[in-house]
Amino acid sequence: MGTIVCQDCNSIIDFFEDEKVSVLYSSNCNCGKHDHNEEK
Repeated sequence: MGTIVCQDCNSIIDFFEDEKVSVLYSSNCNCGKHDHNEEK
């Protein structure tokens, strides 16, 4: 079982199937605490 974690706020975004336990970091979280690649 793997876990996808937001690299900015460390909240869990999603889970995925894997043979071993692993953590992937992403910057695609919908918590609203930070801006993600917003074009200005």
